[in-house]
Amino acid sequence: MSKQKLTFNPLSAWINKDEKKPLIISGPCSAETEEQLVNTGLALKKLNVSAIRAGIWKPRTKPGTFEGNGAAALPWIKSVKEATGLPFATEVATPQHIEEALKYGADILWIGARSTVNPFTVQDMADALKGVDIPVLIKNPINPELALWIGAIERIYNAGIRNIAAIHRGFSTHRKTKYRNEPLWGIAIELKTLFPDLPIIGDPSHITGKRTAIYEASQKALDLNYDGLMIESHLDPDNAWSDAAQQVTPAALEQILAALKTRQTTSDDAMFINHLEDMRHQIDDVDRELLEILAQRMNIVEKAGEYKREHNVTVFQQDRWSEIFKTRPEWAEKMKINKDFVAEMFKLIHTESIRLQTEVSEREKIKA
Repeated sequence: MSKQKLTFNPLSAWINKDEKKPLIISGPCSAETEEQLVNTGLALKKLNVSAIRAGIWKPRTKPGTFEGNGAAALPWIKSVKEATGLPFATEVATPQHIEEALKYGADILWIGARSTVNPFTVQDMADALKGVDIPVLIKNPINPELALWIGAIERIYNAGIRNIAAIHRGFSTHRKTKYRNEPLWGIAIELKTLFPDLPIIGDPSHITGKRTAIYEASQKALDLNYDGLMIESHLDPDNAWSDAAQQVTPAALEQILAALKTRQTTSDDAMFINHLEDMRHQIDDVDRELLEILAQRMNIVEKAGEYKREHNVTVFQQDRWSEIFKTRPEWAEKMKINKDFVAEMFKLIHTESIRLQTEVSEREKIKA
């Protein structure tokens, strides 16, 4: 993973927000008309959001769909800023977008998931940002590859930008899930582990794809100590020109924000600290036992590899793997453990088992 030491400015250095509350960026998916953008901004100002967002250019999967008003919408940036007194954020995907957005007064730029996935695109934008002092938010790439996300952050950082935040908007997947883009929270947590001072903003609108699930995903993000949320809001979501299902009215957003609970990262309560420390010691003991059992399993795996080699049998056997992949999640479900988690865990265990058994065969070849 990245060896580059990166130091980011805190959110408070570049945007006004209540220190005790998460950053909230909100606005329509697309800037459809000047009136729509301004009126939405005025409604959101009453909710004390920190910035207004809207797409000027919209990357769409299929041609012929609404791809944003483009240059025609740029003057509306000034209108909404004057009406609300709030900074304006928009997505950019080319150096020309950056030049035009800055010319018309955009205060915050973000790089979308379709751009983050392409290092050439990100580098072109990084080159265009050299010498520019503006916050840049970087969405995770479409596919679940942490290295691509980090690479995009590093490219923007190397352009001299220090006001950077990551946006977690979820990842495309072939699996059927309840999400539009599967969150894979662990990837965002690993990013935060590598870069502790990098602000992370959750995007529950794109994660869920439906307005009824936005509260749940937002609370999950805050429970994971995210620094803020970007939530799409539209005066008439059902008739929005893009992503209608995932936008909420300002009134619905107000209810969501009121219901969200911001938790402390720690507590001064001595009883809580002692009890938590006791539970952590218990977890440590169980983890040691887990590793001891895993070591026993891998020892048996190696012996099985030797036995297969002696009897001229292949290392990988589809029937056995199918049996493991079917039964282990079933066992887990009976024990009230998440079966998807167990399925992924056994994929890793199986990969390591194949590696160990292959090494047995390779060692024998070297001896021969």
